[in-house]
Amino acid sequence: MINSSLRELSAALAQKKISSVELTTLFLDRIEQHNPTLNAFITVDRERALGLARAADAKLGAGETAPPLTGIPLAHKDIFCTRGLRTTCGSKMLANFISPYDAHVVERMNDAGMVLLGKCNMDEFAMGSSNETSYFGPVKNPWDTARVPGGSSGGSAAEIAARLVPAATGTDTGGSIRQPAALCGLTGLKPTYGVVSRYGMIAFASSLDQGGPMAKSAEDCALLLNAMAGFDARDSTSLDRPAEDYTRDLDKPLDGLRIGLPKEFFGAGMSEGVRAAVEGALAEYRRLGATTVEISLPNSGLSVPAYYVIAPAEASSNLARFDGVRYGHRAAEYRDLIEMYEKTRAEGFGAEVKRRILIGTYVLSHGYYDAYYLKAQQVRRLIAADFQEAFKSCDVIMGPTAPSVAFKFGEKSADPVEMYLSDIYTIAVNLAGLPGMSIPCGFEQGLPVGLQLIAPWFAEAKMLGVAHRYQQATDWHTRMPEGWQ
Repeated sequence: MINSSLRELSAALAQKKISSVELTTLFLDRIEQHNPTLNAFITVDRERALGLARAADAKLGAGETAPPLTGIPLAHKDIFCTRGLRTTCGSKMLANFISPYDAHVVERMNDAGMVLLGKCNMDEFAMGSSNETSYFGPVKNPWDTARVPGGSSGGSAAEIAARLVPAATGTDTGGSIRQPAALCGLTGLKPTYGVVSRYGMIAFASSLDQGGPMAKSAEDCALLLNAMAGFDARDSTSLDRPAEDYTRDLDKPLDGLRIGLPKEFFGAGMSEGVRAAVEGALAEYRRLGATTVEISLPNSGLSVPAYYVIAPAEASSNLARFDGVRYGHRAAEYRDLIEMYEKTRAEGFGAEVKRRILIGTYVLSHGYYDAYYLKAQQVRRLIAADFQEAFKSCDVIMGPTAPSVAFKFGEKSADPVEMYLSDIYTIAVNLAGLPGMSIPCGFEQGLPVGLQLIAPWFAEAKMLGVAHRYQQATDWHTRMPEGWQ
């Protein structure tokens, strides 16, 4: 059962081959066995999960029309507020915070009948590319526990790779779904900005953050996105669009598909193993009937510096609310209000969060706003325009998700710029608000390599179909790391 797709699990539950309680118990027992090694979960609530599973079994047993994901276990990244359950954002600042309400994504998954097992470890406030910044300790990559799983949704990725959960939610601000999906050998999708509500998703950079699904396959992600996407009036950036069936193009042939290959994505900086795996995937797509065309994204090289102005600026504003007054950590001793603010924030935030707050405050300060923040927003428009022009000659863009496979703990943590470059291929997608995803396409020295797909705005169904046809022809997405059976 641990290697079954969501469709297979749904069929098994509907046909009474297994109960939701049995399925939930199976994964809870695996979490109990393996999480002490992986550190992928921050919070697990066995009693709550089994109660939800019993309710799902009752619904399925009563012959009611139940959503297709009813009774299937799920984990949420610990950035999504969950009513009555700890929501920490991987930070000391919120280490004991119990949310009084559910995020919209959590509501949607509850309505879909999924069984919440617990909350996934993550980089603190989603700031990181390796899951080394979590207050609760780093997550280990199940392919090699001496290596990082990627970030910031590293807990979600590691759990799925080790088969501790069939699916999980993540968030993607600059690649935080796609990069850990690549490093852990699974499928992760960042939807078009606004397709998934940000209500109840603790904000890092509001104009970039987007929730999305993580699972073993494109088909699984399509089913999850069907449940996850939808308009929410409580989020001013949520898009009021007709509901879509994201599985509709899964079996569409690839004949005539035009794949754009940005020359900027295939230059220096990519490891040879990653290059070979990506080239192999492109050859398979050609065999399936697609054609490849060279394109250019001339401003993509500016995406990292633009991002690391915009994202910290928005973070400095969003994280101002964590002051020890209303909720979260408060310093134990202080003389006055100002000292309480200072000590609370000094104690509550980790080094990476402090670094980004300082950068963000600087670029928003008087005399620097026009020179940095405004200029970065102008670059952002140029990057989006590059994609718009590129899609005139192709249907989908492909390239590597990350420049290398999973690196060792501590290898990049001493050099923030080197760490930031881990997201060099993914950040432009967030700046443009486009949908993107990563699928497994091979290995380098026993570690997974990810292929990134980028589609025009609102073309998630097409992109998922393109990924699914590749996964029907290959088995990279079915590979499981040894030692976790």
